[in-house]
Amino acid sequence: MPRHRWSPRLRPRGTLRAGLSVLLALLLLGHRWIPNTASHLGSLVDTLLPWTALAIPVLWATALLRRSRAATAAVVLPTVLWAALFGGTLAPKSSSGGDLTVLSHNVNQANPDPRGTVRSLIAAKADVVALEELSPETAPTYERALAAAYPYHFYEGTVGLWSTSPLRDAHAVPIMPWTRAMRATVQTPEGPLAVYVAHLPSVRVNPDGFTTGARDAALGRLTTAVRAEHARNVVVMGDFNGSADDRALRPLTSGMSSAQSTAGNGFGFTWPSEFPVIRIDQIFVKGVKTTSAWTLPATTSDHLPVAARLDLDPGGAADGPKD
Repeated sequence: MPRHRWSPRLRPRGTLRAGLSVLLALLLLGHRWIPNTASHLGSLVDTLLPWTALAIPVLWATALLRRSRAATAAVVLPTVLWAALFGGTLAPKSSSGGDLTVLSHNVNQANPDPRGTVRSLIAAKADVVALEELSPETAPTYERALAAAYPYHFYEGTVGLWSTSPLRDAHAVPIMPWTRAMRATVQTPEGPLAVYVAHLPSVRVNPDGFTTGARDAALGRLTTAVRAEHARNVVVMGDFNGSADDRALRPLTSGMSSAQSTAGNGFGFTWPSEFPVIRIDQIFVKGVKTTSAWTLPATTSDHLPVAARLDLDPGGAADGPKD
């Protein structure tokens, strides 16, 4: 009797590629069900999920080169799912109008050229400028350099706010043992605007997973402060060390909208400035409408500045008082 031996040739062409496409589709479809265990794997996947786009052209190319109908059909699944998740992000969403431009920038404590950074920020002609990662050595430099363009300011610890309109009720918000968050009311011509500036602690990816404990604890305190806010119009901006898609930010963002997501073009990645791969510098709003959002050209910081144009009374005066 002849012996029959298994041969790889008996496997249908493209099975491996089809399987990889299905796995990618399952990841895109079910990433929200990945648990945030001690390693915070769910948050890590949320953060990196847009970059799964890099795998799709590779899967298409290998499927077509192998002339595999199964692999070609399978790669349609992750392609459609990725487009459903992120296609709207790539579409232009900005519009004209707006009353006020806000800008946020992590200026980097080790910035070698604070004055050059200030010149770039002033050139953006924002009405309100938030700075993070100030230091006792650099804060006075920013204060002096911004004074002519922004006569009203408040800073404490590592965060500060500069404005062309008067500020009131400016104070630190205790989210950590040292000051890394603040709040002030900007008295704009269109009415008061509550502005929070925050710099949440860094996260790390290491053998133990995605370490976010310090960030999440500070985020919880910031969320408590923002939820207690009585002003109708609120902006929260700064360096959150997390993307707007990271589920850990939901307690804060569930009642707010991301300026970049609603009125920006593309992902608006901000870090690292030389080759941005993630957006961790955010502008979130409540009670106002974002008409446009964008990233600014690189300064000598390791972050890109972010800006947004806001309509402070999107519902019209008929909605009642703003305070």
